Amino acid sequence: MGWFSRKSTEAEIIPIEAKAELTDVASESWETLTAPFGITANGVAVNAESAMRVPVVNCAVRTIAETVATLPAKVFKSDGEGKEPDEEHDAYVLVHDDANDWMSAGKVREVITIDAIMWGDGFGYVNKVGGKPKEIIHIPRSNISVEWTDLGEPRYKIGEEPKRADEIIHLQAPSIDGKRGLGLIRSGREAISLAILLERTAANLMRNNSRPGGILSFKGMLKPDALKRAGDAWRKAHGGANAGGVAPLDNDGKYQPIAFTSVESQHNEQRIFAIGEIARLTRVPITMLQELSKGTLANTEQQNLQFLQLCLLPWLRSWTDAYRRCLIAKEDRKTHSVDFIVDDLLRGDSAARAEAYQKYRSSGVMTANDVRRRENLPALPDGNTLSSPFTTAGAPAPVNDNNKPPKEAAA
Repeated sequence: MGWFSRKSTEAEIIPIEAKAELTDVASESWETLTAPFGITANGVAVNAESAMRVPVVNCAVRTIAETVATLPAKVFKSDGEGKEPDEEHDAYVLVHDDANDWMSAGKVREVITIDAIMWGDGFGYVNKVGGKPKEIIHIPRSNISVEWTDLGEPRYKIGEEPKRADEIIHLQAPSIDGKRGLGLIRSGREAISLAILLERTAANLMRNNSRPGGILSFKGMLKPDALKRAGDAWRKAHGGANAGGVAPLDNDGKYQPIAFTSVESQHNEQRIFAIGEIARLTRVPITMLQELSKGTLANTEQQNLQFLQLCLLPWLRSWTDAYRRCLIAKEDRKTHSVDFIVDDLLRGDSAARAEAYQKYRSSGVMTANDVRRRENLPALPDGNTLSSPFTTAGAPAPVNDNNKPPKEAAA
């Protein structure tokens, strides 16, 4: 069974006989086969390829997916008082290093996240041996099918082979019915088509030397052939690289340029509006889409924080939930978890970090070695005490032995 199918009464679901024809069809061919479902009100066909050719869509999708891919994920074990990375757990390598023999853990997250953003659902298969996870493999959407029971339980098939829910990483965008995710291609089709039209308009404008068309007229009546030759000669002499020169005219000829309309003169404002629409759909801050016309140092920093809180964290939570369900046994879920390390997104500048570290040290929240670990510096032999060098009387100066880090620093 091809594509990502469900039992549904929605008009967009392809009939059964059409789905049967999609067996063994590559996922990239799906957009061509379903082009009628992507036609928008302005007549533009929107599919994954045409959408990703729009710079703002490409930037938004890559910003989310590549950030999810580059943030380190680790398996942690809790001992009741705190938690430490558990590098001995079977899932640690799969989420932190390599998901399989040919793709890293980050790359698998990237491609599955792109599927989920664009189409609403992304899938990965967890290959288990003896009940233990051994590899995670990205599954193209055309190779997996999902049906839902009346209770909302998903039933997965890869080809014709059924798979358990704990073998399938299912990353899903928000949905209305809890079944089919609302990806950009579905929920943002009209906004993407507007951006495509504006891109085409800009390209045509540049092709015509950034000038509007004009009217070339002559006194008296010219025969059609002569009129055509005059137009061709004008375009050849004054179009392309020859634009901007002197235009001699005979036979009382006259050239009258057509001025920009108010809509054409506001083309740049329209493109900024299109960028804002994509920002609303993806919740990527508009300054991160390289639209800085109203960006300041203060609001740009705040929007970077909003990117983490309002855009990125829901995707990260979806990943940690999927990892927990598929990679951690039920009996281990009270003590083990998968978390992303987001410290790099909150680092700020060096002055802000130094001020924060000073407050953490003086309030007894962090040790010197805690600070040094965050700055990728080797630990100090006496850096694990919580005494504050700013408030503790007689506190000894730390031994600066950067060349011989203790054993705990190497760990």
